[in-house]
Amino acid sequence: MAGGAAALTLLTATGAHAEGEGDIRVTKTVVNRGGNVIIGTARTVKYPIAITIKDDSGVKKISRLSTFNKSNGYGFVDWDGDSSCVRKSATTSVCTGTMTVDPGWIAASDDIDSNRVAGVWQVNATVNANDGDYWISDAIAEYKVKRAAQLTTDATPEPVAKGAKLTVKGKLSRANWEDLKYHGYPGQSVRLQFRAAGAAHYRTVKTVKTDNVGRLSTKVTATQAGSWRWYFPGTTTTSLKASAGDAVTLQR
Repeated sequence: MAGGAAALTLLTATGAHAEGEGDIRVTKTVVNRGGNVIIGTARTVKYPIAITIKDDSGVKKISRLSTFNKSNGYGFVDWDGDSSCVRKSATTSVCTGTMTVDPGWIAASDDIDSNRVAGVWQVNATVNANDGDYWISDAIAEYKVKRAAQLTTDATPEPVAKGAKLTVKGKLSRANWEDLKYHGYPGQSVRLQFRAAGAAHYRTVKTVKTDNVGRLSTKVTATQAGSWRWYFPGTTTTSLKASAGDAVTLQR
């Protein structure tokens, strides 16, 4: 469920709208261990929200936890109402709630195109202390909820004569949360990468844009044996994806 670079912004209670009673405070919030949340078309996704809480009497629990798109206010993630707290000191604990989303819920959760709910999300919470203090905190963290991507690669001919042209095709698609199918993703810049036989890493050879149905096609000169793949770096709303490599040998 996590993919790509960490997408977390940490905010203290003083940097967010907050109100309550007593000295209890949220000092840190980490969503999905610092990674993006990637949701496809079928698999149920669960991810943690870990909140560091401080109070002079000690921390009791999270009593409210919600998360939703920052710009339009829609969300489709469920919290079961439970949290587990790990005591770090007499005054500080890390309390974690587990969030769940079944893709089958998404289309019924709003009255807009559900795909618009991908992007930057925020976390709101109410936390409680042992002495009855409580704190209502809004926007204590921001993170990204993204549509899962799929990417294929097919290099032909195989094998290929050294110095001859090799055609590398593929297709980039992403999850549509309305019909729970993958559709081609047009107009996206995708990197063609090559890893020579025996080498440890891929290198980018060129960048190609997907056509109006998400297809990719380009020609390269075959100079050595190795594997070809397409690499999509992702966007704010769509996950990073690297295709499986297609190994091509040279004719003897």
